Amino acid sequence: MSKTTFYTSEGLKKLTDELNELKTKGRSDIARQIAEATDKGDLSENAEYDAAKDAQGHLEAKIAELTNLVANARVIDESKLDTSKVGILSKVTIKAPNGTTMTYTLVSAKEANVRQNKISVDSPIAQGLMGKKLGDIAEVQTPRGIMKFEIMDISL
Repeated sequence: MSKTTFYTSEGLKKLTDELNELKTKGRSDIARQIAEATDKGDLSENAEYDAAKDAQGHLEAKIAELTNLVANARVIDESKLDTSKVGILSKVTIKAPNGTTMTYTLVSAKEANVRQNKISVDSPIAQGLMGKKLGDIAEVQTPRGIMKFEIMDISL
């Protein structure tokens, strides 16, 4: 049984585009590699054939994984999100004990991208922030111990 994951419409589109790319171009590229290796003769000692078949197995596993993700994906209706507390798709500004402020958007694991300040809702920081309200102090377990972050702003 697969877990339902929530995506932005943009995130789900990227996922379906990747899946379609693997099903079309990815499969045709692998088929071409297998055909080229087959043309070279004896398959029992053909390293290129073995490599192509191995790549095919990895590709099919990735396709199965993405198919499962897409089948269990739900798009979040941003108009129904509550900005009074931290939840998925919340853009949260927090202040660390040293006074540094950081802003993160909480997204699904597949959409997480630290360079864009998008963190997974499954991450320790996001888990500590979930459900908190403006002004609350979130205690987050980090490798350096428990850190306390003040919720400065919540938006979309």
